[in-house]
Amino acid sequence: MGNRLSKIVTRTGDAGTTGLGDGSRVGKDSPRIDALGEVDELNSLIGVLRATALPESIAARVQEVLSVVQHDLFDLGGELCIPGATTMKAEQVAQLEEWAEEFNAALTPLKEFILPGGTSAAAHAHLARTVCRRAERSVVHLAHHEKVSEFARRYLNRLSDLLFILGRSLNKEAGGSDVLWRHNRGQQG
Repeated sequence: MGNRLSKIVTRTGDAGTTGLGDGSRVGKDSPRIDALGEVDELNSLIGVLRATALPESIAARVQEVLSVVQHDLFDLGGELCIPGATTMKAEQVAQLEEWAEEFNAALTPLKEFILPGGTSAAAHAHLARTVCRRAERSVVHLAHHEKVSEFARRYLNRLSDLLFILGRSLNKEAGGSDVLWRHNRGQQG
């Protein structure tokens, strides 16, 4: 790893291509690079969420979960950077489902749509959710052109669910509530 990262400025991408993990080069605008970039952006945004003040009652648990998620997303990036590689596993998807159930257990069922917002931490979780959905769309698009593991797609789908639930949990634990969508706000009645 040290040799690969010993020189950061290489100028090899100046012509609009970039190197993949198998040594091949592709255009920086290829579906594979789009998917890699979306996953990288998601991982960075989760880093921002982790750096945000979290409610003390769940801060340690959220940090623990999101640390694992960041490592998983790096695994996913590794899978995307080597055509034909598979690093994501069913266990990683199942873990997200368990965490979603764990955090959701303390929440009241939704009766209305909610808006992203509330606390800063919750807003960051909702923003991460939307970036996760974009990353998922990019991976699905890539799968129309090249082989992508089913667990890569499933992982992003479950992660967006978990991030939605975390947004709600962060608001609740901070003493607030969901920001409800007022669908009839301009209607007389």
